[in-house]
Amino acid sequence: MKIAIGADHAGYRLKDVIIPFIESLGHQVTDYGCSCADSVDYPDYALQVCQQVVSGDADKGILICGTGIGMSIAANKVPGIRCALVHDLFSAKATREHNDTNVLALGERVIGPGVAEEIVKIWLETEFSQGVRHQNRINKVQSIEDRFTVHP
Repeated sequence: MKIAIGADHAGYRLKDVIIPFIESLGHQVTDYGCSCADSVDYPDYALQVCQQVVSGDADKGILICGTGIGMSIAANKVPGIRCALVHDLFSAKATREHNDTNVLALGERVIGPGVAEEIVKIWLETEFSQGVRHQNRINKVQSIEDRFTVHP
């Protein structure tokens, strides 16, 4: 699987831990930055990663900031993205099974590397349940997105 990953200045250290972990699981990772503690704007990194997912150049994306909140808000503005902010194992599994999320947001200041690795592993390995009720709900979310997307 191809994974696009990005972080801001408050999440780059966790990103640097997560990348080799994902690679050890057999996935290809493309790092969209950032790589230092100098203040940057999280929406810039969220957009880069989400563009890769929407275009199909990446199968899934992972975004990391201090809390994961800013990244998840920015990511969910991109049509076609279903991003979940996850800080526990149950939610990591549920968001794939029930919501078919394609982007994962994590907060470096909220969870440590060990929990983050477990979350990422579960999220990458869990398939969408294909349940009719879950697909119907995803379709309703998509219809909301379609209503508010301006088409040229």
